[in-house]
Amino acid sequence: MRSQTRLASLAPADARPAREVEWCGGLIDVRAPDGWTDVQIEAWLDWATAEGLPTTGADPLAAAIAGYVDRLGPAKHDAKELIASMLLGVATPARPTPTAGGDALILSDPTAVGALRIEMAQRRAERLAAGAIDAVAGSLSGVGEAVSRCEGPRGDCSDPTRNPALARAAAAARRAGASDTDILRAIAGESFEAAALPVPERAPMVAVAQRDLIASGAPDATIAAAAALDGDLILTFDPETAERIIDAGRGNGVLISVSRLKALAGDDFEAVLTALVQLWAGALVGPITVGLAAVADLILTEGAATTATERAARLAELVAEAAPGAGLFIDDAEAALRLGVTPLAAHDLFQTADGEVVPRLRPSLADAVARAGGDVEDAERALLGRRTLCGAPAIDHAALRASGFTDVELEGVELALATVGRLEDAFRSPVLDAGFMRDVLGVEADADADLLVRLGFSGDEITASGNWVFGHGDLAHWEGAPDHLVGILKDPSGFEASLRAAMEPFSAAPDLQPAELDWAATTSQGARLLADQARNGRRAIRMKRKPAPTTQLLDLPEFTPHERERRPEPEARTVERVVEKVIERDRTRRKLPDRRKGYIQKAAVGGHKVYIHTGEYEDGELGEIFIDMHKEGAAFRSLMNNFAIAISIGLQYGVPLDEFVDAFVFTRFEPAGRVTGNDSIRSATSILDYIFRELGVSYLDRTELANADPETLAGDGLGSAGAEGDAPETVPAARFISKGFARGAAPDNLVVLPFGQKRGVASEPAMATEAVACPACGDFSLQQRGGGWVCDTCGAAPSMQG
Repeated sequence: MRSQTRLASLAPADARPAREVEWCGGLIDVRAPDGWTDVQIEAWLDWATAEGLPTTGADPLAAAIAGYVDRLGPAKHDAKELIASMLLGVATPARPTPTAGGDALILSDPTAVGALRIEMAQRRAERLAAGAIDAVAGSLSGVGEAVSRCEGPRGDCSDPTRNPALARAAAAARRAGASDTDILRAIAGESFEAAALPVPERAPMVAVAQRDLIASGAPDATIAAAAALDGDLILTFDPETAERIIDAGRGNGVLISVSRLKALAGDDFEAVLTALVQLWAGALVGPITVGLAAVADLILTEGAATTATERAARLAELVAEAAPGAGLFIDDAEAALRLGVTPLAAHDLFQTADGEVVPRLRPSLADAVARAGGDVEDAERALLGRRTLCGAPAIDHAALRASGFTDVELEGVELALATVGRLEDAFRSPVLDAGFMRDVLGVEADADADLLVRLGFSGDEITASGNWVFGHGDLAHWEGAPDHLVGILKDPSGFEASLRAAMEPFSAAPDLQPAELDWAATTSQGARLLADQARNGRRAIRMKRKPAPTTQLLDLPEFTPHERERRPEPEARTVERVVEKVIERDRTRRKLPDRRKGYIQKAAVGGHKVYIHTGEYEDGELGEIFIDMHKEGAAFRSLMNNFAIAISIGLQYGVPLDEFVDAFVFTRFEPAGRVTGNDSIRSATSILDYIFRELGVSYLDRTELANADPETLAGDGLGSAGAEGDAPETVPAARFISKGFARGAAPDNLVVLPFGQKRGVASEPAMATEAVACPACGDFSLQQRGGGWVCDTCGAAPSMQG
């Protein structure tokens, strides 16, 4: 380079200490300047991967950058300087704003309007397709799940008239856009899982319109606004400008951080900048765009804020002289991330030596405030807050003591202010004890969201105290701002826009930074913005809506399709009025006794040991379960333990065990297969299938879930029956009653009398134990006598089956 400062001498390996960063699921050793954040390093590595560059060796970042420079071919002038400019974070390859292929649309041409509408319809269809595909695939998966979860004959489960869950799922799939053919295929078991469809990034189109027509709000302005609201159209006013925009989008670019270059070059800055632009212009081929980043930071650091536009114009003039015909604007977010530059704002993020990311006042603004005689610490307090209520304008310690707070509660609140993000979050449970809130403040713990309001503080007082603690987030209303910085602090984006406007006359292609509108902006609002920009003499106009809120914006009532069907009016008749009283179920948690009974079942599913430990209420109802796995991974065992906790909490809040059993039986995943150690269950399709089969058999008498060989079970379920003709033996009660739980309350001579018989063993007819209605007299006095039935009231002996 022609200047005395060479960047290559500033970028040796020892000037870039090694550090370990996490990337692509692993750790990698990288050499980078101390000022670089981990995110910045990861951005460079991601760029190298996308470009197919090597990221190996002791210095992977240097290897990737050297590989990129080698690709530039014989046109490069000084490879070492090119590599050094990137290793030092001064320059990076960047992509100018791409444009759609083809020539620009001429809106005065009648055919262009139709072509524009067709193109916009296709782009809207692409945006909607991603969500529509997910909705249809999800609804068809619900159809298949409704069939697979059904218990019963296959024909009934596949029939919507006999399977209500399938009918609801099929109706939802039809409303989502699925055809009946797809629904039938889903019922048959075909999978309809679909990966998320990414929304393609379509480059904006370029259109040429007459300036006076757009400024006057002619129909061309409405047509252009409809296409430009989502950033899909760049509107220009002469064919030459449109051609330069298209050519720039097809060329190459470089983004240069002028603030970083100033810090390295010092007084030799302008000469180094000129040489660096010439170097990159000679290395890149095709139309060149040289973007200047962090111009506002440079101007604030130099102290030329009063002549900011003149300084920006001077920088643009230097670039235009070094690279004639080059564009000066690049809006490449990934390239800006690699250089560590962000749009001008008072709030900035800083990575500490131990890797923690913390907020701070932007260094360039701090330098400008200090140079103007302002109080930097006061600016930081106004921006980031003080994280204490000491000295707060309304809600301070004195005001809280008057409301009943003691030193204990005040200490808890102060500790919480270091971690919470809102003032209200420091005045709720568990920061404040529920007993203190109830007994002293007279507020229940479940209603602590409005505690400060309940204590008598107004909304303005809460807001003022919140700003004192957490800061305003900007310096727009900072009372200590120096006079010449007030406008910059109130509107940082407007300050940067004025700098770009001063640079635009030196750029071959116009500034294409989009003007942002509200996310709900209408076409007429877009047309008015186009008219204003056209009257202001803009060379090109691009618009874009701000991102919409992520929360739900519509409160839609729930309804079912049959509610919209018209039914014939019923005949007027007098009917007895039945008044129903709706009783809301108690939703409080039912606590288990401190000393509770239950059982432990050990089994193995597919060779994997499983221990189920149950806890019961006094009435024998299941209240909790524990699941332990033997010799499994820590992650899987922890997942099963937490799953058991979730089931237990649901049971204690009143969720019927039937619901859990129906939800988890027949689930399929490994381990699965043969079950050993359980006398009722011999096979399971998964761990969860086995667990809820066991709970259903043991607590709900769901014998259909048992799949053991019936010949191996006695009728009482206490084990195998004796040989045919042998009387079943009594079983000691100690086999089923815990001696430790009973604590000696149960005598030792208790036994369990087996009352069942082995299935399939013929026995003598016995007398009926329950009375049956007599078909002759109607009394419930029909009894079985021997091989027939006899009525004890009328003496009839009807012939009955069963």
